[in-house]
Amino acid sequence: MKKAILNPRNLLHGGCLLSLALLMGGCSSMLPRARTESSPFKSFEEARTAIDGLVPMKSDVAALTRLGIDPVQQPNTLILTHADIVRRFVPSALLKREDLNPGVLACLEARDACRGWEITGARINKERTGNFFADFANFSRRSETTGWRFNALILLVNDVVVYRAWGGQPSVNELEVNTNPLGPLQEMGPALVNGR
Repeated sequence: MKKAILNPRNLLHGGCLLSLALLMGGCSSMLPRARTESSPFKSFEEARTAIDGLVPMKSDVAALTRLGIDPVQQPNTLILTHADIVRRFVPSALLKREDLNPGVLACLEARDACRGWEITGARINKERTGNFFADFANFSRRSETTGWRFNALILLVNDVVVYRAWGGQPSVNELEVNTNPLGPLQEMGPALVNGR
């Protein structure tokens, strides 16, 4: 029986093929990722439950703090003055004063005792997925954005909640695919046309 002879040339050739296969086939873990967290809440549902847990005309600032809602400790919370609230809720030709929520009316009538908190929170993940080589050489880039965005408005009169509302995107799922048939040469085209 013949013994296989290891040829250095065959080993080099096999190593190059293996390296090329790894580059072509994936290595998606080497692609860029980004994460944005601007909320103390772990999920959209947790944020919604916290806001829904507020009882207008009963919940106070202490209850807000227990729920984790505090403009000093919660990022991206805008404190609204009475003037800011008037600009948002002043009746237009289409909306009469009696159409406004009773809590909003109480806040508008309270003048300087009225203030608001506008809360904006999100947890967003951006990840480039797909083939590492195609991405690296700028032939094709595929980006996926997932997560959630939440916003809420709380109006207070003398530190008692009189109005609360929430909205946002419970599920963000976006896919962006950029294809450049010329790869790294794609960006040179406009420069050549402009004579730069």
